[in-house]
Amino acid sequence: MPIELVALIIFSVAQIGTPGPANMALLATGASFGLRRALPFVAGVVVGKQLIIWPLGFGLMQIAESWPVVFLVMKYLSAVYIIYLAWRVANMRLKLGEGEGSAPGFWAGVVVHPLNPKAWGMITAAFTSFVVAGTDALSATFSIAMVLLLCQTILHPLWAGAGQLIARTIQGTAAERGVFIALACLTIATVFYALFGLGFVT
Repeated sequence: MPIELVALIIFSVAQIGTPGPANMALLATGASFGLRRALPFVAGVVVGKQLIIWPLGFGLMQIAESWPVVFLVMKYLSAVYIIYLAWRVANMRLKLGEGEGSAPGFWAGVVVHPLNPKAWGMITAAFTSFVVAGTDALSATFSIAMVLLLCQTILHPLWAGAGQLIARTIQGTAAERGVFIALACLTIATVFYALFGLGFVT
């Protein structure tokens, strides 16, 4: 095997299944529009991670090592964007099944992970920790891409569905504002995890 498969699966489930900017966006979308209307966005989020995995597998990390300042600037700009999204989440109110405007679609989901510093950190960790020595780039990248794709396909819809269940429970109650503020704070906390190397959460 080109990768340590069991260890990578455990790592992927732990990271993809825990809170982070992508999962907070899925949660909020499911809460506002319901799981069915959120599915195109979910699909976009799943596909978007592939846009990071393949370039990293074929040499983007070498570029980052040669020009670290470029990678650093990109990481901080991404963090600012995610914090802006957290501010929007904090000010959201639930309208289950009838969110204002159209539900975010596939292409809105595609850009989530490329702008998510945690996704970059997690994928980098996957390549540096679970690839067997001597493995060629194609085999390693394909294996990691497929494991992450499978885990996302299972776990991301669960986050959107959880948002729908939360909406049914707290919509219109006094707890509604507090829940969204808490989600926003959790999102910002995960950004700081990514920026300061305290962990990788997708």
